[in-house]
Amino acid sequence: MTHKVTILTLFPEMFPGPLGHSLLGKALEKRIWELHVVDIRDFAEDKHQTVDDTCFGGGPGMVMRPDVVDKAISSVMEKGKARLIHLTPRGKVFHQGLAREMAKSSLPIVFLCGRYEGIDQRVLEAWEAEDISLGDFVLTGGELAAMTILDAVLRLIPGVIGDETSLEEESFSQGLLEYPHYTRPRVWQGRSVPEVLLSGHHEKIAAWRLQEAQHLTQQRRPDLWEKYQNQPDLT
Repeated sequence: MTHKVTILTLFPEMFPGPLGHSLLGKALEKRIWELHVVDIRDFAEDKHQTVDDTCFGGGPGMVMRPDVVDKAISSVMEKGKARLIHLTPRGKVFHQGLAREMAKSSLPIVFLCGRYEGIDQRVLEAWEAEDISLGDFVLTGGELAAMTILDAVLRLIPGVIGDETSLEEESFSQGLLEYPHYTRPRVWQGRSVPEVLLSGHHEKIAAWRLQEAQHLTQQRRPDLWEKYQNQPDLT
């Protein structure tokens, strides 16, 4: 199955950007996933290719026009046949569980990248766009947010990462932050690798890693730690 991704943007030259390199770039070449980029400005009808206008009710900034955005959306999808995601600080916060859900789905994904003060609300409602946010901060546009979400999603698709077992132990996979990692040299600037990692005792290593993951989560993300403690299958 090839995972199909479409980007609706005013800056198509930004893509594939980082998504065209490393493991994701190789997966793109192998057609494990497909990328289609559409320039919203192509759907403006005036000679200046105007895509925005002033806000009704006043206020600073400009708003992307619903008629132009609607034509761009209509060119790539029909309701129910793709998942339309609008990147906005007003959306639900993206998380690892959502990344896993999107990676397992066969439904094509269309990312709608806003600019300026945003997109006219009417076209978002008409297409039942799903609002998703990266967190409590504001970017200049949705493009970097789309890249970040895609990086998180695409790496979970079978065939993208060589050793897929590594996905089972990384941060958030079990509700915890990931434990620390070490490699050669054994001693660096007077700092030694924890002895348990050199013991070859797999059960002790597993116990140490779990303890470290729990400690880091409790210390740095008390919100995650509380959820982890309240899991019904916690042992």
